[in-house]
Amino acid sequence: MQSLKNHNRVHRLSAGLLSVLLCTAGATASAQEAHQHHGTAPSHAPAPFVASTSKSFSILMDDAMSVMDYGMAHAPMNGDPDHDFSTMMIPHHQGAIDMAKAELLYGKNPVLRRLAQEIIVTQGSEITVMQMELKKHASGKSAKP
Repeated sequence: MQSLKNHNRVHRLSAGLLSVLLCTAGATASAQEAHQHHGTAPSHAPAPFVASTSKSFSILMDDAMSVMDYGMAHAPMNGDPDHDFSTMMIPHHQGAIDMAKAELLYGKNPVLRRLAQEIIVTQGSEITVMQMELKKHASGKSAKP
């Protein structure tokens, strides 16, 4: 009897997980379509992000998000998944770097400050990789699967 109850729980969990995955897939498709008609980012380019204590932490976070949202909404998409992934992820990663800089200015928690430092280094190097791949792609030298 216990085995049947466990089986039913697993079945319900599996059905729930499948439902979440299907909803996520739909949301991803909707997000891709929304990019074509993006209306949430400002229509004009925001000022470049500058990490400075002359602004509050919350203003810095808002600034970082505005710059990131604008960059992602205006990324040059061409339908090639590798290209589009890179052009969208570069401003996304830069947004994380900008937020990490705000954490370093105002944060006190040593664990989170260390994480912010790691974000700056790792996501900065990942931006470089994506920029290099975009250059290779543009010159026709990108890797073929």
